[in-house]
Amino acid sequence: MYLTWLDSNSWLLEIGGQRILIDPWLVGLLTFGNLDWFFKGSRSKERPIPENIDLIVLSQGLEDHAHPPTLKQLDRNIPVVASPNAAKVVQQLNYTQVTALAHGETFTLNQSVEILATPGSLVGLNLVENGYLLKELESSFTLYYEPHGNHSSTLKEFAPVDVVITPLIDVALPLVGSIIKGNKYALEIAQWLQPQVMLPTAAGGDVIFEGLLNSLLQTKGSIKELRSLLENKNLPTQVIEPKPGERFELHLKKRVVNV
Repeated sequence: MYLTWLDSNSWLLEIGGQRILIDPWLVGLLTFGNLDWFFKGSRSKERPIPENIDLIVLSQGLEDHAHPPTLKQLDRNIPVVASPNAAKVVQQLNYTQVTALAHGETFTLNQSVEILATPGSLVGLNLVENGYLLKELESSFTLYYEPHGNHSSTLKEFAPVDVVITPLIDVALPLVGSIIKGNKYALEIAQWLQPQVMLPTAAGGDVIFEGLLNSLLQTKGSIKELRSLLENKNLPTQVIEPKPGERFELHLKKRVVNV
């Protein structure tokens, strides 16, 4: 299994011989509703569009997960698996193969990777977006991705999971609380899923964030603190801090299944 972190929530996952692009923001500005004064993400240089993509996976319909300028640059014939809300975004952009997954539904990519949608982030008052479990069918290695740290207790039934990509530190707003949940939530999901490896997402990478919203955000916790918490709970999980744009291999061990 190979991973490339492409900044923010964007990942290129190579699993089961398939190249899967997750929540891509690779070109242009990141804004919400074109309100630059409220929030703006920018890059010193744009990321090249990865080649030979077999599938695009979108967890949410918001711009930082279903980024219209990036999606306009990608081939509209690439299959897409998305939350129902994100599916609307790519359908409006005339993508030809869009599968909207409700929670608990699965999609199998080229008989190599099974993707299960799980309850993810609460957006607005009552819209719960998607997290995903991606299983390499030949090896049974499984990866869990949820970009805001909202983890459903239903995940416990899928333990153990080999790789977890989720926020590892909190990002909060005054009077609102955590909008990105790491820290104790990352520890909790580690206790539930017993992963071999955890990786942070929703961090900046090689990007600059500006605007009113960004000026109000407060961070809490650190990778060092999480490692200490894992050690105190006798969890052998390795926490890896990837460098943006660098492809790396995860060396996973086969689990011994007790019958």
